[in-house]
Amino acid sequence: MDISIELIVLLFAVAAVAGWVDTLAGGGGLIVLPALMMTGISPVSALATNKCQGFIGTFTATITLISKRKLSTAGLWPLMLMSGLGAMLGTLLIQLIDTQWLNWAVPVLLVLVAMYFLMSPNLGAVEKTPKISHQKWKNTAVPAIGFYDGFFGPGTGSFFAASSVILRGKNLIDATVMAKPLNFTSNIASLVVFAFGGQVMWTLGFVMMVGQLLGAFVGAHSIYWGGAKLIRPLVIVMCLAMSIKQIVSLL
Repeated sequence: MDISIELIVLLFAVAAVAGWVDTLAGGGGLIVLPALMMTGISPVSALATNKCQGFIGTFTATITLISKRKLSTAGLWPLMLMSGLGAMLGTLLIQLIDTQWLNWAVPVLLVLVAMYFLMSPNLGAVEKTPKISHQKWKNTAVPAIGFYDGFFGPGTGSFFAASSVILRGKNLIDATVMAKPLNFTSNIASLVVFAFGGQVMWTLGFVMMVGQLLGAFVGAHSIYWGGAKLIRPLVIVMCLAMSIKQIVSLL
């Protein structure tokens, strides 16, 4: 495909915004994937390239949060392992099936995520009693969401955070912070599998990695500025806006 300067600038800007939003709200892929698909590349290549730029954002956010002592590494590695294993299985499967359904699945998913957060105004406001044990969450929800990230991906950070809030009773801020290393692991595991399959558009990926790096750095420093009051409306507005744009492009 022809890669113009205009396209490079556009994708850089999209990745920068996505990096910021993803760090705060966990749905940056919901911005990036539709943008990549609108360039005309195949759905699988769009998914693969999304991982290429997405992992740098989650990596930057994770390192920044650790350096600011907002994220503890205690007990983190087993969770990251389960996330990575799930992602690798999902990535292997998505390369074996037809993916044209993604053109409509993306906007539908966007609306569902937005409606969930819209109808849950107090989601993650305070910590609650866990519904399942940490061990059960690690062995079920974490690899399942990792599998989803490898198979499809958009909104994975939001799902990691939501599962922590709903199943483990965490507040939204702590859940969002914990989602970063889990999402990083699922991203990098999926990218490795996609790379071996020759699916990554590396030129577009590298351009977006730079944008994602910038956005994630800003996001990691601003994650505590607005708290849940900032994160929740960001998720809703971002999901609905991108859903409308994707549906219009398909009509």
